[in-house]
Amino acid sequence: MNQLLTVAEMTLRELLRRRGVLLLLLLMPLAFYLIRRDAYVGQSVRALLLGISWAVSTAALFATGAARDLEPRLRLAGYRAHHLWLGRMLGLWVVGLAIAVPFFALIAVDGPDLRYGGVAGAMLCAVAVAAPFGMLIGAVLPRELEGTLLLLTVVAVQMLIDPAGSGARLTPFWSSREIVTWAVDHTDDGYLTRGVLHAVAVTTLLILAVAGASTARLRRRRHLRRLPVT
Repeated sequence: MNQLLTVAEMTLRELLRRRGVLLLLLLMPLAFYLIRRDAYVGQSVRALLLGISWAVSTAALFATGAARDLEPRLRLAGYRAHHLWLGRMLGLWVVGLAIAVPFFALIAVDGPDLRYGGVAGAMLCAVAVAAPFGMLIGAVLPRELEGTLLLLTVVAVQMLIDPAGSGARLTPFWSSREIVTWAVDHTDDGYLTRGVLHAVAVTTLLILAVAGASTARLRRRRHLRRLPVT
């Protein structure tokens, strides 16, 4: 447990050192919200959640890339693979909650006649999915430019796709849109149930994928070379 908390603290310290990056991570969801604010309130809240998802995923992507050079030394110091990826994920979840809390306060003041518990739940689902999603991209795509472009593509598809279509359920942040629909439009509880189940399933799959990709990468010893047998 101490090793998990140490890695989580290291992740937080690394992100807090980049104050300009943190400011940009806060500006993106705010921009999404303000752009849609004059439209239907549901659109502004949905845009805000996409902004939060993008911000947390981006933080996870950069945190994963920044830890690549440090992880081999931590492994030599006795840290196991799950200490590294799970500790970083815990730290990113804390960052995600820190990003979401002020925006929930904004909605509570600026958004009338909403199910605020549903809005909070949608934000929790967005943060829960976004952290392992960004980490998985960072583990699979070592170059940050490619990872950022992929994140932008996912957010664009999530924003444009019809949420009622069957293909929408294959997108990672569909759960938050379903829960927000329940919270904003006061629809039946089926929206809430589908959203929660989708978030749990996607988060679980992403965590397993991050565990597999991170463990496989950390087991590689690129500094070792096999000599031919003579």
